[in-house]
Amino acid sequence: MPDIEAQRAFELMQQRFPGNAGNPDMATARIVFVATAGEKVTDTENRAIIERVVTEVTHGSQVAGAVSPFQGRAVSGDGSTAYATVTYTASADTISDDTKQRLRDAVDQARTAGLTVDVDGPILASEPSIGGVSELVGILLAALVLLITFGSVVAAGLPLLTAVLGVGISLLTIFAVGSVFGLSSTSSTLASMLGLAVGIDYALFVVSRYREERANGHSPQEATGLAVRTAGSAVVFAGLTVIIALAGLSVIGIPAAAMMGVAAAGAVAVAVLIALTLVPALLAFCPNTVLARRRPKSSNGARWVGFVLRRPVLVLLASVMGLAVLALPVLGLQLGMPGDESKSTETTERRAYDALANGFGPGFNGPLTIVVDAQGTPDPKAAAQSVATKIAGTPGVATVSPPRFSPAGDTALFTAIPATAPTSEATKDLVRRIRADRTSTFMVSGTTAVNIDVAQKVLDRLAVYLALVLGLAFLLLLVIFRSLLVPLKAVAGFLLSVFASLGVVVAVFQWGWGAELIGLHQTGPIISMMPIVLVGIIFGLAMDYEVFLVARVREAHTRGEPARQAVVTGFRHSSRVVAAAALIMIAVFAGFVGGDLPMIKMIGLSLAAAVLFDAFVVRMTIVPAVLALLGERAWSLPRWLDRASSRV
Repeated sequence: MPDIEAQRAFELMQQRFPGNAGNPDMATARIVFVATAGEKVTDTENRAIIERVVTEVTHGSQVAGAVSPFQGRAVSGDGSTAYATVTYTASADTISDDTKQRLRDAVDQARTAGLTVDVDGPILASEPSIGGVSELVGILLAALVLLITFGSVVAAGLPLLTAVLGVGISLLTIFAVGSVFGLSSTSSTLASMLGLAVGIDYALFVVSRYREERANGHSPQEATGLAVRTAGSAVVFAGLTVIIALAGLSVIGIPAAAMMGVAAAGAVAVAVLIALTLVPALLAFCPNTVLARRRPKSSNGARWVGFVLRRPVLVLLASVMGLAVLALPVLGLQLGMPGDESKSTETTERRAYDALANGFGPGFNGPLTIVVDAQGTPDPKAAAQSVATKIAGTPGVATVSPPRFSPAGDTALFTAIPATAPTSEATKDLVRRIRADRTSTFMVSGTTAVNIDVAQKVLDRLAVYLALVLGLAFLLLLVIFRSLLVPLKAVAGFLLSVFASLGVVVAVFQWGWGAELIGLHQTGPIISMMPIVLVGIIFGLAMDYEVFLVARVREAHTRGEPARQAVVTGFRHSSRVVAAAALIMIAVFAGFVGGDLPMIKMIGLSLAAAVLFDAFVVRMTIVPAVLALLGERAWSLPRWLDRASSRV
């Protein structure tokens, strides 16, 4: 994460403490020992067990060294808990199975002897489940929605087939270039999530329009051409808005968000290409089997929009107020990064986290690393000691380690242990207070400092990102709809959707409302990058429905229908398929809520909620109400703007 103090401190440590400041690629593990009630880890028998474990682990082929608790002063004050630090010569993902098994065997021996033993660190960390069974259930629900919508197994299966193929192409591409660009598992998961959702939806719109044109008496080839000309054009512009929103994450200066955005944008681009090429090609193989046996006699969408048009002011006020209430929890938004405390107590790393917090204090798992740059000072040791003494006397600091100096003697490094937990607001206030009160050159790093810096950077860039994405999308929608007010309405509706979905995320993940229903083990701050990533994704998806619904309304209006009647006509033709598309997206996104990875669980829930709010409240309720109130003004442009913009 460039341009933050915690990162600059780490870079200074690597520069001034060569080979000794901690290699980020070198794996470490802490073996945590807890004595049974009434005993101490320093008792002769327990001490012998711990020393035996450390000796056994040291003999591993990839072990650089292991420090016994009794040598490294790693025994709690009450003697109940101790930990041994093991350093490896390889990264966590290249540690051999034999090395891991040696660690497991040593831990099991100590457990058999009567001690409670767990391992903190990535070596024996459980692999998080991304979606699993719940993701499969989501896909099956999507298939059911398609079957009900189309009334044909072939028509229902075609969007699923093409979407899965598109996701396969996207993931193979990501895996092929992932190591070069440093793409994470979150990037590939987000790409598969969005690629599957939009891939089904885009194919759904093309197939639906093909069936409609066939019902109007066109031949298969003519119907395919008309479907690609109309629904295909909407797919192109809808896909562009999604790609703009996701690719825009690359300009905010947060590499992880940029990688996620670019990977997901690539998956969306593949989905657009497949909808324009493979879908119409497959329609040529089954021109009649994709058709419904009988045409629906009535449209629930037409009845619903008729209700909205009869009471537009009441419906508009009720919808806006409802979304505003759902958005209220955003006022209490707290950003951070969940650690092992957010995992299930069935994992060894969570149990180790709890044991260390109980034995050494809640702040032990989130130490602050202080780097004192004393270069150019007359007495570097006195300068470093002065900083350490001042920080040790700061309220909220439990302990401070003695300063350790670089080989050149001009830089000092020490650790300050807060008295409160890493994700506590009190700990964040402590870091801010230490930084605000400094009178000499030092920097603060460590988990809590990173969280504060990343969260602040996200908030600083969010306004810029919103302005960029909303501005570009506004221009794109202005060109599509030849209107000034329709894009403004689209952007305002998106803001309602995104804040309402963020409110749901805060209520569940931060406040714990309904947390047990989604298997959430621990509440805490919202992941720092979540708001900005969520804004990008939701904006793209929100514009999807805006384009598909309003394009049919404008199509009817350009054919000569009055503005109010055009709304009814447009919704009669498009509301059923948009509702199906929204339900499919909700099913796909909700499937990822069952995963273990907090980031993916959070994205899955927020996107499912956002699609629910945006499709059914904003686009199908607020949009027709606003269009009815605007009337013909909705489709007008100032003359100078009409002349300046090109017709598409």
